[in-house]
Formats: sequence, C-alpha cells, structure tokens
Amino acid sequence: MSKLAIKGGSPIRTEAWSKWPIVGEKELELTKKVVLSGNWSYNGPMETEFRKIWANFIGTEYAILAANGTVTLQMAFEALGIGFGDEVIVPGITWPATAATVIDINAVPVLVDVEEDTWCIDPEKIKAAITSRTKAIAVVHLYGTICNMEEIKSIAKQHNLLIVEDCAHQHGSIYKGKKVGALGDISSFSLQQSKILTCGEGGILNTNSLELAEKLDALRNCGRRPVLKEIFTTDTGNYISEGNFIQSGNYRITEFQAAILLAQFEKLPKQIAERDENATYLNSLLTKIEGILPMRREAGTDLQSYFNFAFRYDKKVFNNLSVIKFREALSAEMNFPFSSCYTPLNINELYSPLTKKRHKISEEYFKAIDPKRFDLPVCSKAFEEESVCAHHKILMGTNKDMDQIVEAILKIKENYTELL
Repeated sequence: MSKLAIKGGSPIRTEAWSKWPIVGEKELELTKKVVLSGNWSYNGPMETEFRKIWANFIGTEYAILAANGTVTLQMAFEALGIGFGDEVIVPGITWPATAATVIDINAVPVLVDVEEDTWCIDPEKIKAAITSRTKAIAVVHLYGTICNMEEIKSIAKQHNLLIVEDCAHQHGSIYKGKKVGALGDISSFSLQQSKILTCGEGGILNTNSLELAEKLDALRNCGRRPVLKEIFTTDTGNYISEGNFIQSGNYRITEFQAAILLAQFEKLPKQIAERDENATYLNSLLTKIEGILPMRREAGTDLQSYFNFAFRYDKKVFNNLSVIKFREALSAEMNFPFSSCYTPLNINELYSPLTKKRHKISEEYFKAIDPKRFDLPVCSKAFEEESVCAHHKILMGTNKDMDQIVEAILKIKENYTELL
C-alpha cells in the first residue's frame, strides 16, 4: 500500500489541470474591434448579435443581457409581478442569490429540502410548502443535475404558479428535447468567471413572452421601455422617449463583455459535450466503488452540462472517516481542490437577511424571512456528511484523467486508516 499524499506520500497526479477560462485569438480580435469602434456601452452590434444567438441556442423568442446573474434573478421575479405579501419556493441548497433576490423585491423565500441523490429541489417538498401566498417556484438546476421539470411543471400548472429557472450552472443542458432555460416563464443564466460560459461578470434572461421581455429590458436600463421591434431585431437601441416608464436601476452589460461572449460561445457546444462524455465515463467507474455514490441523472436528460462534478460519500464504508478528511486527501492526491456543496441556506453566513435594516418592513415580515425557521435535513446531511464537488474544468480532459480520479479514491479507500 502506498502512503497517502496528504501524509507525505507521492500524489496520484502532479500535472496541472485545464485552465479556465480558455482564451484564444478570437477574444483578442473582437475586444480590439470594440476598442477601435468607440461603441463601449450597451446595445451595440455585438450585444445585439449575441442576444439573437443565445435566444436561438436556448430555443426562446427573447434573450436579454444584464450585469450579472444575481440581478437577472431579481429582474425575473420583479417582471413577473412578485412583491410584498408573496412567497417564492426556493431550494435549500443553492447560491444565496436565488433567495436573496426574492427578499430584494420584498417577497418571502420559502426554503424547502432537496432530493438526496440530485440535490435539486424536491417536488414533494414543493407541494407541502404551497400556501395561498405562493406565487412562484425557483428551480435551480444544480451543478450537474437537472430538476424533475415534468413534475414541477405539473405542480405549477395545478396551483397556477410561475416558474423561474435558475440556470447559472446549466448552459446547454437538454431535458426531453428542450434546452434548460426554455422550461419556465423566465430563466436566468450567470456569466461569472467560473461559469460554463463567461465574460467575467454578466447574466442572461430568456423568455418566450414579449410582454415579459419588454419589462426585463426596461428593468435593466433605468426603466426605459424599449421599442421592441427595434431593440430585439436591429442595432439601433431606440427607446420610447415619453411616458410608459417604470422605476428601476442600471443593470446593463457592456459591448466588451458581448465581444468576449461571442468568442467564448464558439467553444461552448464542444466543451459541454466533452464534459458530459467524461462525467458519464467517470460515473460508470464510481458506481463500482462501495461508499461512493454518483449523483442521479434525471430521467429525460438528453445532454448534461456541468458547473461542478459532484458525488456522495458514505462515511460508514470508510469506518466513519469524515467527508472533510476524505476531501482533503482527495485534493492532495489529485492536485485539485475538492469541496463541499453549498452551505444550506438556513445556516449560510452569506444569506443573512436579518442583518439589513432595509428588510425590516414589519415585524411579521422580518420573522418570515429568517432562514433559521426552516428545517432542511437532506440539505444538512449533504453538506455535513456526503458532498464531494469539483469545478467543471476537472472534466475537460481525457479518460486517463478520469481514471486518475478513480485511482485516487481507491488509494484513499485502501489507506484511510492513516487518516483516522
């Protein structure tokens, strides 16, 4: 038996992994073109071109670009008419913005538990959380798993609820012949640097509703309502000059970011396919290791995009070795960081709505938005005992790279007594 790397032994891998983001000549060419054009702000020709490309890629009528994936969520909820007195059902494992943006429009996020084998929102928990105040469901396609959209859409239809898809992790996934992002009323994508499609910071909104597209575009642009036949089909970016405004702020993206997106998008389909192929191969090997449980691929998934690759760890098979020590040992063997899933929102320090005075609209509302009032046992178990996650660039290699991950896990399993 070889000594574990974390205990001074030789690691399974010393080579560097793929860099992210991947940059080529096209990014330099297009950003230079923007610099020389003098058109640096919003609604430039590259932004207009990317909107069309992205709407076509996802399969919706409209796409709107904005400053980041947090404000796109806020804009989505606001455009749907959600506000004070309303409730939005939110999964307990997600980036805090999914819930925080509900509070930013003065509604109440109702946190519910997730499925233990996908960490996506549990449809049964959605049903139990619906009240007369419920207006929408926020579905988060987490890491490398798509939500059970068939069941969720059925629930939403039965109770007349809206669906906002948080697709920050899922650019390009296909569910039952449709792209993720075309399955709800509005979808939101993040373009932050770690994401599958990136321009450093940014966000995208997709919808099939002309009315919602108009509202969303106004919300991102200081409340100006666009002349849609122009803003969505030409480069002019003209706006109605008098009346018909709404209150909002400036959440616009720049032409520099649009240039990067056009270049990065050319690489996206191949990268998605590569990650899905590697993840499928890796999972096929992990299923053979007792104590390692791959995430369940949702039935109807035709193509799976990955922000993180994740699996579950059963400490009982490792004589109760903590998942923290397992992750540390795996990170040392692979020369790559393995981490937990997101901290559940009911204990997440980054989701602390009671620290903001502006949220104290009333005592009743303040109590309603307290995340500690929610019990999320499946989320807690995933975070505290089971989750092992790695950034998607670990999937951007070869079968040999995937074999090394398996080799490292088997090495730990053979030598875990060193860590007890």
